[in-house]
Amino acid sequence: MNHDVKQFYVHLVSDATGTTLQGLARACLAQFQHIDPSERFWPLVRTEKQLARVMQDIADYPGPVLYTLVDRTLRKKLQKHCRDLGIPCMAVLDPVIKGFSAFLGQVPIGLPGLQHALDDAYFARVDAIDFALSFDDGQNLDGIEEADVILVGVSRTSKTPTCVFLARRGVKAANIPLVPGVPFPDHILSIKGPLFVGLTESPDRLVSLRRNRLKADEHPKHHEHNAYLDIETVEQEILDARRLFSKQGWPVIDVTRRSIEETAAEIHVLLRRHHGQATPEGDS
Repeated sequence: MNHDVKQFYVHLVSDATGTTLQGLARACLAQFQHIDPSERFWPLVRTEKQLARVMQDIADYPGPVLYTLVDRTLRKKLQKHCRDLGIPCMAVLDPVIKGFSAFLGQVPIGLPGLQHALDDAYFARVDAIDFALSFDDGQNLDGIEEADVILVGVSRTSKTPTCVFLARRGVKAANIPLVPGVPFPDHILSIKGPLFVGLTESPDRLVSLRRNRLKADEHPKHHEHNAYLDIETVEQEILDARRLFSKQGWPVIDVTRRSIEETAAEIHVLLRRHHGQATPEGDS
């Protein structure tokens, strides 16, 4: 059965970086089929002049508006503008803030970008990002024992982006690639502090990702006899990797059908178990 794809604009307006707003919007939109939304992203909107540009764009490209503005004046202006245009305008964090307000018996402070204050957690995230970049792809092993987690896997199993995503949440993550014919460094296996996690993927998906990676660098004819893309060779790579993971007793995550966010979420659960903390599964 054919379905018409609904194309529309969605405006995301935030007085901070807008990362939370983008994530919420995309998570909600993922629940609907046959749609093609175009994001109009407006971070760091904190003055009436900035808001005026946003409101003009909403008028030019009408579509639902999601916002995380805490300034009452800006909120009222945006809400009235959308009401006049007949456009939905949703303050996505209001229900959460109201719930906490009722529970804590406090009135929200109402300062934009307060969640990004330069506190200890902020500097921990900066340190974690520096760490992830320093210990990416096995380029540096000196000091890797300070990692919270070490990801191990063959080429193109999303090790680097997963490490960076974890780092943005304050987790010190390193990764070591498994290269055919190159033994895994024995001294790393004796490290006791970090959590080791093996990443794997289906052979077909790996070959596809690797082929796309090489397209920009080589002519397709050079791929014909490239072991990096040979399906049987790739299958053996994955088998050898799984044998290493099993021998070491490392948890394994198949990233074939997982987003980076989903893989990182699973690693967070594994880290909690590694540190002896309760997890949702453990509490059930």
